[in-house]
Amino acid sequence: MTESNETRSLFSSVEEANLSAVAPLALRMRPRVLEDFVGQSHFLGPDKLLSRMLRADRLTSLLFCGPPGVGKTSLARVIARKTKASFSALSAPSASVTDIRAIIASAQDRLATGRGRTILFIDEIHRFNRAQQDVLLKDVEEGILTLIGATTENPYFSLNSALVSRSTLFQFEPLNQEEVLNLLRVALTDTDRGLGKQRIEVDVAALRFLAVTCAGDARKALTALEVAVLSQGQTEPKQIGLKVVKESMQRKAIPYDGTGDTHYDLASAFQKSMRGSDPDATLYWLARMIVGGEEVRFIARRIAVCAAEDVGNADPTATILAASAQQIAEFVGLPEAQLPLAQAAIYVACAPKSNASSAGMFKALHAVENEPIKPVPLHLKDRHSTGAGKAGVAAEYHYPHDDPRGFVVQEYLPNHTETYYSPTDRGRERNIRLYLQSLQSLIQDQGRTDDHAGA
Repeated sequence: MTESNETRSLFSSVEEANLSAVAPLALRMRPRVLEDFVGQSHFLGPDKLLSRMLRADRLTSLLFCGPPGVGKTSLARVIARKTKASFSALSAPSASVTDIRAIIASAQDRLATGRGRTILFIDEIHRFNRAQQDVLLKDVEEGILTLIGATTENPYFSLNSALVSRSTLFQFEPLNQEEVLNLLRVALTDTDRGLGKQRIEVDVAALRFLAVTCAGDARKALTALEVAVLSQGQTEPKQIGLKVVKESMQRKAIPYDGTGDTHYDLASAFQKSMRGSDPDATLYWLARMIVGGEEVRFIARRIAVCAAEDVGNADPTATILAASAQQIAEFVGLPEAQLPLAQAAIYVACAPKSNASSAGMFKALHAVENEPIKPVPLHLKDRHSTGAGKAGVAAEYHYPHDDPRGFVVQEYLPNHTETYYSPTDRGRERNIRLYLQSLQSLIQDQGRTDDHAGA
């Protein structure tokens, strides 16, 4: 479905008046001019880039990215009023290639007949597939139309790289508490679009609660305020206290995409918090993933990887507990699965850390991939193969348990000069270090004995 200020007068004052009669408060309070827009001062402040573009009416194609409720669509509509260009709008989930081509044809006609430029706003542009995005490339590059795309996703992951390179990217940030409070106060006093015609008394604590719990989403805060006011019926003055707004605020929607950048960012924060020995941060990121709907198996894998990679032999129990947590979590399912996952994650976070075993593995892999392949020594080969006895295979192998010390000096890796595994002094790995040092002393003593016998 397309909208155009040329054919439908999308932003005419008459249509806005009709729509506002039934529109929710958050929609009615959308800014009409740039001066009313709240937030994003890092690119809309005095002499900032977008402000300069708008003053000069010389927009390039733009990409607005950021969380919901921070003004991406509102700013696009403000631009529509301010610019001299024709403005069309599409919603990516419901738009088709045919819709795009129709707008492009109209934009070409406008330029050819001297009627000016065309701005195309596409909401949720990340919902366009690659083919739909590719349709835009040529005309965006040639300046046939100016694109404004809005997305809640990382455009470098979700959009065609060529489209991103042809656009100026603006990152929207969540509104801070004071900005949300200002919007709420304006909504309470605005007699045209807001709640100013009603007698409303709102506790400061109630407004503060909305500003904090909306997490920078102005739409959520305004919606909760409107619900709180409507729930008081026709009596005036309407008393809006903390209890009322708490009941009016819907459960917070946690932004989460199981396949996008949020998925990987949270997994990274979770694992790095365990590695960094911060149990509180570990629990928070774990809760974010669980509330967001992350798969139990994925979370369990992250804990297991961290137990092996970052705790290792400093506390081998961590790997055992991680494996148990995975089995229990899958067996009981959510919501109970969060308990063994939390137990294992906290254990990993609080365990002594050593990456010596993983670092040793990486060194060995590098040696196998980049150095000449070492042959298996004859005395280590399998003696069960046909003809092994006649070939002397394993004839010189010494069984360590035949020695009272449980160790014999013999070669296990020919021409070996680099140490792959270097245990630390942390946790139980200290015992491993001391044991290997004692074996090294035996090897050195054996070497001195062999040298003396040879002499």
